[in-house]
Amino acid sequence: MEEARPETAAPSSFAYRLRREAGGIRDRLRPFWGRRLFRWSAILLGGFLLAIFLFWLIFARGLPDASTLLEYEPPLPTIVRDINGQPVHSYARERRVQLQYSDYPPLLIRAYLAAEDKTFFEHHGVDIPGFAGAVFDYASKIGSGQRARGGSTITQQVAKNLLIGDEYSPTRKVKEMILAYRMEGVLSKQQILELYLNQIFLGRNAYGVQAASRAYFDKDVADLTLPEMAYLAILPKGPANYRPESPTGHERALERRNWALGEMHANGWITAAQRDAARAAPLGTVASRGASFEDRAGGYYMEEIRRRLIQRFGEKAEDGPNSVYAGGLWVRSPYDPAIQASTTTALRNGLLRFDAGRGWSGPVGEIKVDNGWERELAASYVSVDYEGWRVAAVISRSASSAQIGFADGTTGTLPAGSAQLSYRKTGGSAFSAMKPGDLIVVARNGSDWALRNIPEVSGGMVVEEVHSGRLRALQGGFDSRLSSYNRATQAMRQPGSTIKPFVYAAALDNGMTPASIIVDGPLCVYQSASLGQKCFRNFSGGGAGPQTLRWGVEQSRNLMTVRAASQTGMERVVRTIKAMGIGDYQPYLSFALGAGETTVERMVNAYAMLANHGRQLSPKVMDYVQDRRGKVIWPERWRPCDGCNLPNWDGKPMPRFGFEGKQVMNPMTAYQVVHIAEGVIQRGTATVLRDLNRPLFGKTGTTNGPTNVWFVGGSPDLVAGVYLGYDQPRSLGGWAQGGRIAAPIWKAAMAPVLENMPKTPFVAPAGVRMVTIDRRSGKRIYGAWPTDEPKASVIWEAFKPESEPRRSIRKEEVEAQDKAAAAGAASGARRQRTDADFLQDQGGIY
Repeated sequence: MEEARPETAAPSSFAYRLRREAGGIRDRLRPFWGRRLFRWSAILLGGFLLAIFLFWLIFARGLPDASTLLEYEPPLPTIVRDINGQPVHSYARERRVQLQYSDYPPLLIRAYLAAEDKTFFEHHGVDIPGFAGAVFDYASKIGSGQRARGGSTITQQVAKNLLIGDEYSPTRKVKEMILAYRMEGVLSKQQILELYLNQIFLGRNAYGVQAASRAYFDKDVADLTLPEMAYLAILPKGPANYRPESPTGHERALERRNWALGEMHANGWITAAQRDAARAAPLGTVASRGASFEDRAGGYYMEEIRRRLIQRFGEKAEDGPNSVYAGGLWVRSPYDPAIQASTTTALRNGLLRFDAGRGWSGPVGEIKVDNGWERELAASYVSVDYEGWRVAAVISRSASSAQIGFADGTTGTLPAGSAQLSYRKTGGSAFSAMKPGDLIVVARNGSDWALRNIPEVSGGMVVEEVHSGRLRALQGGFDSRLSSYNRATQAMRQPGSTIKPFVYAAALDNGMTPASIIVDGPLCVYQSASLGQKCFRNFSGGGAGPQTLRWGVEQSRNLMTVRAASQTGMERVVRTIKAMGIGDYQPYLSFALGAGETTVERMVNAYAMLANHGRQLSPKVMDYVQDRRGKVIWPERWRPCDGCNLPNWDGKPMPRFGFEGKQVMNPMTAYQVVHIAEGVIQRGTATVLRDLNRPLFGKTGTTNGPTNVWFVGGSPDLVAGVYLGYDQPRSLGGWAQGGRIAAPIWKAAMAPVLENMPKTPFVAPAGVRMVTIDRRSGKRIYGAWPTDEPKASVIWEAFKPESEPRRSIRKEEVEAQDKAAAAGAASGARRQRTDADFLQDQGGIY
């Protein structure tokens, strides 16, 4: 008996069935095909289906989904607010302010409808009569090279701007119509208008009506007058055609604006009286785009914020939703305009003062001089904002004068007598060294101009809050418009003697005290077979013999510093320096004198940590960052302080803030260093600051050459640091020292700032013992009190428990004191107790 086999269809039999069934259908349709009506109907249906397919293939395939506009977010600039909450800077490639539909005045909306699409609320995305007129106009201009009128509705313009681009072709127009129809089914009319009014380009780098309102009239949209609204409404057709700066553009703008006003009246949106009054009004545009903040505020500071934002969030829209140039971020910063202005002025004046008399340093740039020199100069982005100085291009030069030009197209004369500075590279006059195309800096001198010089020497300065690490000011050179290189955060320089407080901090942590005696004398050390023997010397040469550690810091004695580092161990010293965030150095003695490299920002932060009792700080140029909706996106664990801004006390406990950073130095050691560094101001290398008459600490620094001069220091609340040096390090001159050059700049910057702050002393942490000692010998003193005299022999000194100098007295003195006391008791005489008695009883003041 055979097994039953499953039936399987061979490929040949399957193909046969297909042919058989198709043939059957053909046979059944053959009688109908002979009829003309059926045949033509079938042909027309096939052609119609083919046309639909081709239309989809050519126009509709690949079009974006209109529903994506529901979540569309236009590129918005990032705005920076200062310490007071005021907007001071923006990062933008497109000026735009996003508003809701309800924020736009109804009359402004009607002005745009009158000028662009008066049937907007009636059609479903496409205005058929307008489209037909545009088609006829396009056909009539084929081959003429002229651009046909658009005939696009507002919905079509949104589709073009946001979804498909601005290609000039019939294909784009059809795609635009398809998308407009789809959009009307997804978005409400109000949503479409909101997208349009926020997105449309209106000239002067303004995208959106609010940005244009600020650019042309320095007003918000709510404050615009009727003629101003009508002017903004005509700009979408071509902002360049209606530029108010040119006579032709001004005339066109008035004509077109008055036409828009007539359209508004024809539609019944304004009265005839309103129309006539608005037509009689001038354009009233401002000369340049208005803004509520100064774009160049804190140039170096704002560039540092921009760099850190890009590092964290990206630069362009493709980098993420919170990019710097499209994300619409709001940045709250500790930037203080008053302190920044004082810092900038002081550093600039210091650079000019140092550079004075050294001759002209040369042109600040170079362009090609031809018919378009104005564009070349404007495109160079080289400018200066110091006391009326301007960057000009040398257009031509004769024996007696040079013709110069500015970025706005104006020209002037530079007489040869006003450019007689010696050219430091050749020794001749600056005027003879100039050539056409050079970019120079000039200032007004009567009706002519005079040459000014940008200092060749440069530097940086930083001001930081002690308890938070917030940077209140940052200046990285003479002018960020001339050089974007930020010398406050990027320039790696040798700190010189400003490193010494941290060397002594390591010594204080390892057995020494401020009263420890260190020999200020010759010291040679064999470092290694490769490095050989190294002999150290003081800046002024010579030595002073045995001196206290305090004296060594105040007088900045190199030999004492190296000896203290050697006795402490350089491994411990560099470990302390690294913990304070200054740098990661090898354990060589030369690093104890500042041979390593660091930045002003790091040094200022390290000194701020000293004043903060050794607690870690991170330099902050941003407090927090919000996205376009106001949500805080940085720091990641940020949370608001509930109840911190209550107008009145609510009866609940006051909000308390914990410490942010970890303890990186013994708080008693940190205070000892600060207390010692106060002596640098009172009687050391920075006595130029003594007349500020307030508690200050700090340290000067001068590197070999000398190539850099420093001063870093401050009060219990603010620490600042400054350095000067050439970008390519070379000698500043043998007379250059931190106390002579850097400290006066620090004083000029900080004196007006500190004047408005209370005089608060440095507070000692728990456990510190304050003992009276002899300043020069370090011995403990009884029966005498310190005075306010800077060079008083008796001072208060800070010691850790059980480290202060012990009492030393001979047996004979003790017996004599006992006999005198017994005699006094026998005679019954009552003697008034003195401070000396109190000191004897208590063993010192702590």
